[in-house]
Amino acid sequence: MKRIKLTVAYDGTHYSGWQIQPTSPTIEKALDEAIEQVTGEKLHVTGASRTDAGVHAMGNVAVFDTQASIPAERWCYALNRYLPEDISVQKSEEVDKDFHPRHCDTEKTYEYQIYNAEFPNPKIRSYAWHIAGKLNLEHMRNAAKILVGEHDFKSFCCVRTQAENTVRKVYSIEITQKPDNIIVISVRGNGFLYNMVRIIAGTLVQVGKGARSIEDVEHMLAAKDRSCAGQTAPPQGLTLVRIDYL
Repeated sequence: MKRIKLTVAYDGTHYSGWQIQPTSPTIEKALDEAIEQVTGEKLHVTGASRTDAGVHAMGNVAVFDTQASIPAERWCYALNRYLPEDISVQKSEEVDKDFHPRHCDTEKTYEYQIYNAEFPNPKIRSYAWHIAGKLNLEHMRNAAKILVGEHDFKSFCCVRTQAENTVRKVYSIEITQKPDNIIVISVRGNGFLYNMVRIIAGTLVQVGKGARSIEDVEHMLAAKDRSCAGQTAPPQGLTLVRIDYL
């Protein structure tokens, strides 16, 4: 028996998130079915990040144990034959038997993409949040600085979270203006609560619109109350870029 680690990219548009569900397509279910096609083994992969419906990834991580004799580095080729076009294993490797993708020290990087123009662009409707009206990026960057560091982010997570500890460390938040009216919010941290990055993005957009002040963001952190923070940005703008294991 050996443990295989997969680095997985996917377009989450047509999936009900990562975690397996009885009657809906999910990323985990597609991976399980591909492994069964390759080896005949019925199993469940364990993912590092249980992304929501409509959220994308360039570098999510999953592991599974197998008795198959396929070399570790060949699993990506074997699985990609049976995966749909919107899911692709980018890398496969053998790891120690005790490696668990959610129980290790990591740095995770997410990007949230905004299309800031008067009218929506149908071509990128599944990959960006359309915001009409000018956004003040300087105000957004100043507000983002308040969120960098180790804080209790209880105000910035879904009320349905099961996390007992809501303290997380955000290493950086960068807001970049790209060509063609694209704004990217890149957030890097040691871990994120349920909907945390989307709530950060929604809050910063409200600051950019002038609906919230920089001082408001300080009060949000101190309040430790979800109702005090900004809106939850829609899922399609969010991509899990990578997970770095320390």
